Amino acid sequence: MFSVINTCSDACSRDAGVDPWDHFVATYPTGSVLQTRAWGCLKAGFGWGWEIVTLPGQPVIAGALQLYRKLFKGLATIAYVPRGPLVDWSDAGQVAAMLATLERVARRRRALALWIEPPLLDAPEIRAQLQALGFSAESHTVQPPRTILVDIGVSEDEVLAAMKSKTRYNIRLAERKGVTVREAGVEALSTFYGLMLETGDRDAFGIRSEAYYRRTLEVLDTSAGTGGKAALLIAEVDGEAVAALIVCALGNTAWYFYGASSNRHRNAMPTYTLQWAAIRWAKAQGCRVYDLWGIPDADEATLEAQFNERQDGLWGVYRFKRGFGGQVVRYVGLWEKSLSPLYPLVKRRRP
Repeated sequence: MFSVINTCSDACSRDAGVDPWDHFVATYPTGSVLQTRAWGCLKAGFGWGWEIVTLPGQPVIAGALQLYRKLFKGLATIAYVPRGPLVDWSDAGQVAAMLATLERVARRRRALALWIEPPLLDAPEIRAQLQALGFSAESHTVQPPRTILVDIGVSEDEVLAAMKSKTRYNIRLAERKGVTVREAGVEALSTFYGLMLETGDRDAFGIRSEAYYRRTLEVLDTSAGTGGKAALLIAEVDGEAVAALIVCALGNTAWYFYGASSNRHRNAMPTYTLQWAAIRWAKAQGCRVYDLWGIPDADEATLEAQFNERQDGLWGVYRFKRGFGGQVVRYVGLWEKSLSPLYPLVKRRRP
């Protein structure tokens, strides 16, 4: 037995209200914005199907947002659960029931494989549990497996004290140089996107479409009653936008998803005071954890030994993010279960 409580055909147009699934995600210890109805609505605008599947029971006791990427012009799919499922991983029976349910639903959607990225820190016992359930580890991931979590459930002075001294200095330097930060909405998205284009060109990385970032702001701020919120913060020097970021909050956690900066006024250190403003915004939403979202997938000793030398991938990002303190953590990554003998033929087609 299971319930499909939301699907892409009906949920995105619902009136705002306290959705039972979003309330469950917001209050669950390992809940993530990537498991909300809003995230499903976001992905629905860019080629994904989705549904929320729960085990029977009221209120909700376990479940997952399951996404579907079409293959072969819709003749097949890949089923994918980002930062889920949300289940009591210490309860073997509940875990087995949840994964079996997700598999049954995925098969109904003609899925060739089921991918999951559990919200669990990497550990040998977790890997053994997933292997025993028929899943195998993949070398690639969809979400960044390693990140930095900053404790913001303390005073602002304590958050600052936990930062690297150079980062604290740069935050204050930006303030002295007149950098100001304002919260904006979708009306300023074109400003943000212009900065993203400049950043992508400077740092040689791909960016999403302007429509994607616009939709992100529109849908992630719709979980009324569950603490869900998103904001676009813009740093300015003499009225000129020089850096911007998108941050979102749900329950006890905030996530820094997207950031951009101009080539101008870099000596004013606007990205530092911008990040500090985002942390203060997150604290105002009642968050206790600030997720800096994505650093190189290397152990901490390697990160610290090489961050001054490496320029590739996320190494420059790590050099910036490490200054804000926090704990480096690694999630268990992407695990897959083949549901069809055809899957090996398309295994490299990743969502």
